[in-house]
Amino acid sequence: MSAEKRLKDLNIILPKSSPPAGSYSKVVVLDGMAHLSGQGPRNSDGSPITGQVPSICSLEDAIAAARNVGLYTLSALKEELGSLDKVQRIIRTFGMVNSAPGFSEHPKVIDGFSNLMIEIFGEAGRGARSAVGMSSLPFNIAVEVEMTVKLVD
Repeated sequence: MSAEKRLKDLNIILPKSSPPAGSYSKVVVLDGMAHLSGQGPRNSDGSPITGQVPSICSLEDAIAAARNVGLYTLSALKEELGSLDKVQRIIRTFGMVNSAPGFSEHPKVIDGFSNLMIEIFGEAGRGARSAVGMSSLPFNIAVEVEMTVKLVD
């Protein structure tokens, strides 16, 4: 299945990739793998989607924010590779949720990201994953996700 065709079939338009927020690369390609730095969710005006989950950002909004992070992650990856058809498999996802004390549904939030990867890449989009809570995230973003992918030889 072509990931690029799948994006078109699903009427998904990737957002413009945002610049790094510090001294790092968004994507590093090494030994047939692409390692993606953590991405955060953004509103249509480019401002960050913020707030602790679920006290400020609802569970439903956090799931949508994680999907949004997936779009920005794919945008950064496509910018680096030229085409998402160069992705063979999602290897690992590390999802972080800006969590209020007592919140424990981190996997449900990060499913917003993971389900998008499965929609685009099929079963090759279902990689290993961690979903954890953090007491804060940069710029008070609700969700941050990093990812490693295997590239086509």
